[in-house]
Formats: sequence, structure tokens, C-alpha cells
Amino acid sequence: MSSAPPLVLASSSPYRRELLARLDLPFECRSPDIDESPRPGETPIQLVERLAIAKAKAVADDLSHGLVIGSDQVADHDGVIVGKPASHAEAVSQLQWASGRTVRLYTGLALINVASEVVQSTVEPFEVVFREIDRETIERYLAHDRPYNCCGSLRAEGAGISLLKSLRGDDPNALIGLPLIRLCDMLAAQGVTIFA
Repeated sequence: MSSAPPLVLASSSPYRRELLARLDLPFECRSPDIDESPRPGETPIQLVERLAIAKAKAVADDLSHGLVIGSDQVADHDGVIVGKPASHAEAVSQLQWASGRTVRLYTGLALINVASEVVQSTVEPFEVVFREIDRETIERYLAHDRPYNCCGSLRAEGAGISLLKSLRGDDPNALIGLPLIRLCDMLAAQGVTIFA
């Protein structure tokens, strides 16, 4: 790996950091400072791809070389874009809405080669089917997992998995916020070998 360009994760998310560490590649984290507000008429897919690229670009602009990873995730509640809850009440509301329903999550992923300015991006969909959950269960879950920094108030890598009936998607890592299968493809296109 010594000849490979430095790898930078444009994120302050501990979940994304933990996922990227699974590849056993050296990397550093830098927090991007961008406006994450949706634009008028923007779909969930358009939003997460734009934000993934914007996060990577915000960090890449301060570097002379390297590969920068950006990612963003939202939930789609029947066409309504849902992100991290702003309060306990909003977390309760998000989970009450999801009870007994299928929620589609979209995770945007971008990789920028700073030197060549090559930008790769994609959006990974993932569906979660919720069990019927009552208010008491929601309150116990929120007290236990405290998923206030999780899209749609779901921390599936914790006790939140008990709220779900099934999962549907190509990459389970996308559910947590960083699609590693697609990322490996992007890194390979830039000459990065995982088992070097």
C-alpha cells in the first residue's frame, strides 16, 4: 500500500469510520463542512448522490493528492426525505411512521481522485421492513440505542435490528452508511488493491 495514494474519509460518522476500517487500508478522517439541505424538487436519490460528491469535494479541495470518499444517506418515507432526527419527539415520529412498513434507504457514495480529478459516484438502495412496533417499544429502543445520529432513527447494527422483519439489498454495509462492495469497485478502478 505504500505506493497507493492516501485515502481520506470525508465524514465524522463513527459508523462509516468503523466500516471503512474493515478493509484494513490506512486512512484518515476529515469532517466536511457543507450545507446538507435538500434543494426544491430534489429526489432522495439526487440528494444523496449530490451530497456524497459535495462532501468528498469539500475535503478534496484542501488536498494536493489522494483519494477522498464521501457518503450520505436518507430514508424515503413515501417520497418524503427523512434524515437524522432533530429531537426525541422526531425520532418517535419517524419510528411510528415506519411501524409495519417498508422503508427504502438510499446511500450515496463518491470517490474523488484529487490528482486526476476523476469522480466516481453511485447510489445504493436498501429496503428495511419494519415489524409493527408500539410506542412503549419505541421508547425502550430509543433509551437503549439512542439512535439520534442515525438516518430514520434506525441503528440496525445495534438493538434496532429487533424492530425489523427483513432486509433487502445487495450490500448490508449500505444499511449502516457506507456501501463497501461498491467502494471496493471504485478503489480498484483507481489501482487500490485491498490485499496488497
